[in-house]
Amino acid sequence: MQDLRDAFRALKATPVVSIVAIVSLALGIGANTAIFSILDALLLRSLPVKDPQRLAVVQAEGEQFSSWTNPIWEQIRDRQGLFDGALAWGTERFNTAASGETAFVDGLWVSGGFFERLGVPAMLGRTFTESDDRRGGGPDGAIAVISYRYWQRGFGGAGDVVGRSLTIERVPFTIVGVAPPEFLGPEIGQSFDVAIPLGIDPVMRGSRSRLDARSMWWLDVMARLKPGQSADEATRALRGVQPQILEATKPDNWRPDEIGGYLKEPFVLAPAASVPSPLGNRYQRPLIAIMVVVGLVLLIACVNIANLLVARATARRHELSVRLALGASRLRLMRQLFAESLLLAATGAAFGLLFAHWGSRLLIRQFSTPQRSVILDLGLDWRVLLFTAGVAGLTVLIFGTAPAFGAMRVQPNEALKEQGRNIAGDRRVSLGAGLVVVQVALSVVLVVAAALFVRTFAKLAHLNLGFERDRVLVVNTNLQRSRVDPATLPARYEQLREAVAGVPGVESASASAVTPVSGNTWQFSIELPGKPPLPRERRGTYVNVVSPDFFRTLGTRILAGRDLGAADSASAPAVALVNQRFVRQFFGGEQPLGQKVRLPGRPNRPAVDLEVVGLVEDAVYRSLRSPVPPTLYVALAQQRDLGPGMSISVRSATRSPALLTRPVAAALMGVDPDAALTFQPLAAQVNNSLVQERVVAILSAFFGGLALLLAGLGLYGVTAYAVGRRRAEIGVRMALGSTPGAVVRLVLARVAVLVAIGIAAGTGLSLWLSRLVASLLFGLEPREPLTFVFAAVVLGSVGALAGWLPARRASHIDPARVLREG
Repeated sequence: MQDLRDAFRALKATPVVSIVAIVSLALGIGANTAIFSILDALLLRSLPVKDPQRLAVVQAEGEQFSSWTNPIWEQIRDRQGLFDGALAWGTERFNTAASGETAFVDGLWVSGGFFERLGVPAMLGRTFTESDDRRGGGPDGAIAVISYRYWQRGFGGAGDVVGRSLTIERVPFTIVGVAPPEFLGPEIGQSFDVAIPLGIDPVMRGSRSRLDARSMWWLDVMARLKPGQSADEATRALRGVQPQILEATKPDNWRPDEIGGYLKEPFVLAPAASVPSPLGNRYQRPLIAIMVVVGLVLLIACVNIANLLVARATARRHELSVRLALGASRLRLMRQLFAESLLLAATGAAFGLLFAHWGSRLLIRQFSTPQRSVILDLGLDWRVLLFTAGVAGLTVLIFGTAPAFGAMRVQPNEALKEQGRNIAGDRRVSLGAGLVVVQVALSVVLVVAAALFVRTFAKLAHLNLGFERDRVLVVNTNLQRSRVDPATLPARYEQLREAVAGVPGVESASASAVTPVSGNTWQFSIELPGKPPLPRERRGTYVNVVSPDFFRTLGTRILAGRDLGAADSASAPAVALVNQRFVRQFFGGEQPLGQKVRLPGRPNRPAVDLEVVGLVEDAVYRSLRSPVPPTLYVALAQQRDLGPGMSISVRSATRSPALLTRPVAAALMGVDPDAALTFQPLAAQVNNSLVQERVVAILSAFFGGLALLLAGLGLYGVTAYAVGRRRAEIGVRMALGSTPGAVVRLVLARVAVLVAIGIAAGTGLSLWLSRLVASLLFGLEPREPLTFVFAAVVLGSVGALAGWLPARRASHIDPARVLREG
């Protein structure tokens, strides 16, 4: 305690140094803790359920994420003796509005034993039972369990919420329970608002119910293992009945060769803790990259603090020598200096935790989009606290060792002499120069990383997409509540499109199953009539169902042939347009117009031969990062099996498509008052797909700039100290005829040497590390020379500025005054 009291008094005596050190540590430790707390919440924490180590995810072998049909789930459910129970769930956005407007919430379809198998009791009311999961509804009809967050947000935390009615897709549900606040859902990072039983699906969807659909893959399945049962043992048990399960659930609209592959696909159970959530899988690598970046920033801050403390210890050398002369031991002096470093680190860590609390929540908000909020439990746990304590202890070793061991070299008689101070000053200059080289080298690494990530984001943000994003409004329509006869859906979509096209300010409008970069895809295997059969792995193409004016609305050029038109009706010959990639892959670059493409038949659907009537330019389909896939565009009016969801793309006559939201909504509601509508500018849809790249670019640029600031301050401090040490020498040089310019060159020459060594070392380290971030880049090589030249120029400029200020001051030294003082 005495050491800590003495340390506090010593730090109080030099408040500027102490404050700079604490702020640097708070930023560095806080940034590291913020990133680690997100990684902890995403990847390390278990679900807040009973015995999470006994949960295992049912997957197809070789796939990280597997979805299952309801018939497969029912087969597994009926064999729950293999485990201690099983559960299933699917996700969907539910519309809870009672009339034409929309009020979407995050929904869960869950099996009857979902909450019981997880060991999640209701906070209010009850959860579901197996009897609630009957087809068409259980004894209490359509019932729902809501989350704690939705209870607070949607019902104001009302104590009488149990028993209230909640409308979902025009179906009245009775709320029977509220989930506990710590349970956000079965997937970490994704929360739910409302959960309803799987068995109610026929009431919601009518003839389109998915309960008997053998080719609709929409459920996740998890098993609770028996006590002492391993995931491998459960896998062997499930594979023992796999042939019966798959035989009983064969898709009835698949070809024989597809059925063969289906029957051979083996099941596997993986411990739930070892399977990251989709969100965790997406952000794991970017967060680790940012963790490395902030770790390097903290290391630079520690080097800066070490420089400050070494300078401070040199200034206290007289005090330390006196204490030695009076009988203090060297160990006692080392303890006190380490105590000062420990006090700085502890204070910095305390403020760092506050910074991490704010910073982690701010960062999570950047990961969210209007369609999907990311919710994580970022409360402190033992891992976060242990990490923060470990980082703080490591910083003590980094910046506290040099001044503490410097005390070991203090001599009781030597340090009291001017010579001793000169020797100490020379050592301080040499150590400071070495530390500055380390700072510059680490800063090069950070500037290279920031440049790579910023350029990646810039390339993606300005990518030639093959469509115009700035003038298009996307309207996602859902006609599930309208109960439209499936046979008349194409006509209804055409009515909606024509209504929107007539709105003032609308240049054109189109309907399509998929809009660019929405995350949705349609994929089919095709054949080419009259040509040799394609290998199975080369049959696949992306497909989009589109109306007339689709390409005009999106600004995608038709390179040859024609667009779809009103003549391409259900009774007309089937036609399609293809993109350039499709032509290269399937036609070998031949003229595509007039060529035939066959969509193979199914047991309940005949094969369709399409005539190619147009060639369009390549356009991004699902992801900005993915190469443009071969894409087949088929006529909406000629489709028989459309679903209740379709997108209307609206091209504005101005560059402000969002202003069309109200008139477009009015036009659509005039055709179908029961349609559920959501609106989003296409530019926003594209930008939302760049959340990961945007966050990484912003953070790396911010911390790269912070590293440059710290390196510049460190270089300035060492240069200013060295100039002060050589003040007499500079005075003599100027008295003997040296010009101010020569003095500036003398000082800057030393700075240039330090910066050059640091840049060389940092370049080598960056070349070695660059391969680790290659998967996060787009459109550039991790070792591209331009990036390294940029980093060298930036560090050189920072070094020149940091060295010029003390050099300029040195050039104004008065030789006569210096000689008189000497």
